Amino acid sequence: MNEAQTARREHELYKVTLVGSLVNLLLVAFKLLAGVVGHSAAMVADGVHSLSDLATDLIVLVFVRISGKPADKKHDYGHGKYETFATLLIGVALFLVGVGILWSGGSEVYRFLQGETLESPGYVALCAALFSILSKELVFHYTQRAGVRYHSPAVIANAWHHRSDALSSIGTAIGIGGAILLGESGRVLDPIAAIVVSFFILNVAVKQLLPCLDELLESSLPEEVEAQILRLAEEVEGVSQPHKLRTRQIGSRYAIDLHIRMDGQLSLFKAHEKATEVERKLKETFGSDTYINVHIEPVK
Repeated sequence: MNEAQTARREHELYKVTLVGSLVNLLLVAFKLLAGVVGHSAAMVADGVHSLSDLATDLIVLVFVRISGKPADKKHDYGHGKYETFATLLIGVALFLVGVGILWSGGSEVYRFLQGETLESPGYVALCAALFSILSKELVFHYTQRAGVRYHSPAVIANAWHHRSDALSSIGTAIGIGGAILLGESGRVLDPIAAIVVSFFILNVAVKQLLPCLDELLESSLPEEVEAQILRLAEEVEGVSQPHKLRTRQIGSRYAIDLHIRMDGQLSLFKAHEKATEVERKLKETFGSDTYINVHIEPVK
């Protein structure tokens, strides 16, 4: 990826994240106000959830810029791991939000079972929940498309955080709607729905955290990717027995270390030319910013 492409990637990811931040800021104010005016503890909690979205947007804004920096004296492989670290923070935030919603919903159900009367929410809270579902789902698709297009795990993780907010609002809408329609006996639907939604949020958090931890712990690329690397190397005429393959991921980039064998009678110039051809094929497949190290071994 050249300097112009890197700058464009950073600009687009910033723009997407800023749009999400603006939506989150408006939703936080609207939900908290609706929760207070509509006497809905669930909507206040939903507003806090949106506040967590706003916090993760700020994390992405900071770390995407850092990860886009070129390699320097202290970072020979660039700054891609900063983006991975941001993804880790977002995943942890998602997990904690899921646990918080689960605990809060469970506590409300326990209170109901103990005979306590749960507070009835108003229509303004229901309208806020429905508006949140629509707006956050739109922001999810907008953000995810940008994350996939520019291979940004942090932005993709942030997109799922937007969807977790939409899922939380679905649970809130069901609970508020049930309380309004069914009266006192239906008010328990709010915390029950919150518990169900919390498991969806926890599932998304785990799906974000596991690949992130694999990368930070220097796990190899998937087997199918490594098989493709070996196959591409063997397609170069004169190259045989690619072996000692070592791979890892650095942010949105791959790092590949590979040994290949060639005729020992080849001139140094020819051998270097063949190795360069291997590098070219790999970069055409996995991106021009892929880190590649090819070691040549002679065949007698």
